[in-house]
Amino acid sequence: MNTRSKIELSPEDIARFGNDPTTTFAANLKAVQARIATACHRSGRPPDDVRLLPVTKTVPAHILRLAHATGISDFGENKLQEARDKQATLSDLPIRWSIIGHLQTNKVKYLVRLATEFHALDSFRLAEELNRRLDALDRDLDVFVQVNTSGEESKYGLHPADLMPFVARLSEYPRLKPRGLMTLAIFSADHERVRTCFRLLRGLRDRAVTAHASLTQLSMGMSGDFEMAIEEGADVVRVGQAIFGPRPTTNAFYWPGIIPSSTNQDVEDSS
Repeated sequence: MNTRSKIELSPEDIARFGNDPTTTFAANLKAVQARIATACHRSGRPPDDVRLLPVTKTVPAHILRLAHATGISDFGENKLQEARDKQATLSDLPIRWSIIGHLQTNKVKYLVRLATEFHALDSFRLAEELNRRLDALDRDLDVFVQVNTSGEESKYGLHPADLMPFVARLSEYPRLKPRGLMTLAIFSADHERVRTCFRLLRGLRDRAVTAHASLTQLSMGMSGDFEMAIEEGADVVRVGQAIFGPRPTTNAFYWPGIIPSSTNQDVEDSS
């Protein structure tokens, strides 16, 4: 099926994604995968050690249909409502949805119906509600525990000192399948400060895995820093703008209080 021929691009679509988004996305995806392979090579790791999670926030559903045609089937979304709307539109496609942003407990009922993965578990209250809702649906959910490695008050995530007590109780929530830890590094041009966040998460993982054997993975790194994250041990990198191009809204819309509203560099937790 020629997916491109079935989708009419608006002038706004063309201005943002070009006349042939499928070709652009495919080329960008190939470039990102090559950068991942190079970073893995520098680190003495095989490229398939690292999973790419494309972050699709702000990309319209009809454009994501074109992205899916390039082979992208894992979509990461920061805002649950945006993910719900896209999932409803794209329900005919075999897409795996990951929620990578902070979640309020009153939104859990929506997440458990669409997400295959959640990257922002950061409280017992949230764990309890997720487990309860999942149990009612007789399903499990892969989760990453979010840790605030930068020490910024504006960011969500557990304080590093609170991680081990949290991990010790994860078995109380059998519907949650812990896969690893997640962090959003400090937004800084100082690479050493960024690396410090990644190194801290790696050290915390090494401790946490002794208490919970399945907490092996590190979800860290985005378009602006994923190569550093890989060098520091990332298993999952969350990349958005390097694949789909700049967003029309600044990342301050998705991460209020975390980054200046004047910048739109990828900071997904997120992308």
